[in-house]
Formats: sequence, structure tokens, C-alpha cells
Amino acid sequence: MQLLIQSRKKKEVIDITERINQELTTQDIKEGLCVLFLKHTTAALTTADLDPGTDLDMLDAFSEIIPKLNYRHPHNPAHVPDHILSSIIGTSLTIPITNGELDLGTWQRVVLIELDGPREREIIISTR
Repeated sequence: MQLLIQSRKKKEVIDITERINQELTTQDIKEGLCVLFLKHTTAALTTADLDPGTDLDMLDAFSEIIPKLNYRHPHNPAHVPDHILSSIIGTSLTIPITNGELDLGTWQRVVLIELDGPREREIIISTR
């Protein structure tokens, strides 16, 4: 399965939980594992509590993690911090499926972290 997500900002946190659950419903998957893989190097996947403002807190914290250096990336040195954050945060998740839905904690949401948008992002969904 493939999920396409269109980001709208340079940097943003996008809740994709319901989109994934919809895909699981269309595939009639009740139990198992959901493996998500993001096919990009300037975005990431994780889980998050999305109380109001938490998305902005996350983006602010991410920008503080990466040092301001003279990067050598030949394609575009300006987005090397985005590549580094994508590597640190990660581009894949494995989540249990129970009763046809992602089995997340009470406050957990699956989020795409856009680091170099706006862009269309592709996520592969595999179930077992």
C-alpha cells in the first residue's frame, strides 16, 4: 500500500494516524503489524502527543539539536540539517494492529515531520 501526503509548509508536523487507519480498513486487516516506511531523506516519521502547540515545540527543539556548521553537501548545503534530522528521528515505524486499527497509546498519534517542504511525501505501508 502507498500513502501520499502533501505538506503545505517548509517545516510542519502532520498527523497521519487516521489516513493509515483508513488504509487498514480498506485492506480488511484486523490483527498484525503495520510497518511504515517514508521514502525521503528530508522528512521523518514518529509518534507524538499533539496537544495544541506541541507540534511547534517539536519543530523548535529539532532546529536547536543541529549545529550551525558549514556543510559540504554538494547538492544543497542548506538542507543538510534536514537530512541529519531525518536520520536521527527515523523514516520507519512498526506499530501493532488490533481490531483493525493501529494499537497506539492514549495520546500517541503517528506523525510525518516535514523538514523541507512543501512537498508530496510517499509512505509505504506493509502489514504482516
